[in-house]
Amino acid sequence: MFIKSNKFLPYNKELNKKAKHLRNEMTAAEKKLWYEYLRDHQFQFLRQRPIDKYIVDFYCPKLRLVIEIDGETHLSKEDREYDKKRTRALESYGLKVLRFWNDDVLTGIEIVSEIIENEIKKLKFILSSSAN
Repeated sequence: MFIKSNKFLPYNKELNKKAKHLRNEMTAAEKKLWYEYLRDHQFQFLRQRPIDKYIVDFYCPKLRLVIEIDGETHLSKEDREYDKKRTRALESYGLKVLRFWNDDVLTGIEIVSEIIENEIKKLKFILSSSAN
């Protein structure tokens, strides 16, 4: 759930080099989502953004929305538990986290985009309600 919180998020500048590397080495699914949808979105999205001790795939500061694209490295029980812990940590900062599988993006970008748009509409409503 979206929680209004402080404007500033913990930022670990020691992750900058790794984040830059990840921006230059995006997966096929990340590239598809970025170039076919997020790059020219009306809300600015950032790629491979450090937040606390994590680097999220995509982040929209205005909406406090994180989008993660998961591949086969997220299949083991340990990795799924780590992802849950990571999501809870990000949500504790008032962020909304959406997760998609690589295959969902690669074979169904339209559906993924629609899900993201629906979430953006909800977040815009929450933001406009809290501003009043």
